[in-house]
Amino acid sequence: MIEIGINAELKAKCGKAALGCVEAVVATGATPPGLDEALRSCEEKTAKLPEPRAVLESSAILATRAGYKALGKDPARYRGSAEALLRRLIAGKGMPRINNVVDVINLVSVESRLPIGLYDMAHVEGAIEFRPGRAGETYKGIGKYDLNLEGLPLFADAKGPHGSATSDSERTMVTDATTRVLAIIISFGGASALASAMKRMKEMLETFCGAKDVDFKIVS
Repeated sequence: MIEIGINAELKAKCGKAALGCVEAVVATGATPPGLDEALRSCEEKTAKLPEPRAVLESSAILATRAGYKALGKDPARYRGSAEALLRRLIAGKGMPRINNVVDVINLVSVESRLPIGLYDMAHVEGAIEFRPGRAGETYKGIGKYDLNLEGLPLFADAKGPHGSATSDSERTMVTDATTRVLAIIISFGGASALASAMKRMKEMLETFCGAKDVDFKIVS
């Protein structure tokens, strides 16, 4: 697996930060019926909760917010991607359908309440570092404007920042041409929640994306 590390500055401010890394060869394509059914079930389950907004106070969501605050980023303005997906569900907008790989990662993110970065390995160069964004750093987020990365917990390779716990970049995004992916589950509350999320991701990638050569590790 590619080298992945946590920057000392980030670790000093977010002592429990840990990453669950899953790398695999995949067949990227349309969302299959079985995965669409799983997404629909997730939507219905959220809609039937007696207090849907209570999921926004889960320990994983609160830990992510605390991590953003520790790095100097307002978590009400820059939300972790898991919280953003959950808010979309609560608003009745449903889960997005992008492709089978992205949809699996979004489903695992909602279930675990943890942000997950997803990258096409063909467009990642060199080792990856998880660190705070620096002044003046930006990139074009997927389907979004240029993202102000200062203070955001982000991933950077030899070419610079390419992903964050809020939104990943267009440079390394997964498309139908993608054949090898790296997914990084971000926990600000310690490594204990990562193993189950990684296992769930592996199973779903194998079932719905034909994943092979699956490799994973925890970085803390």
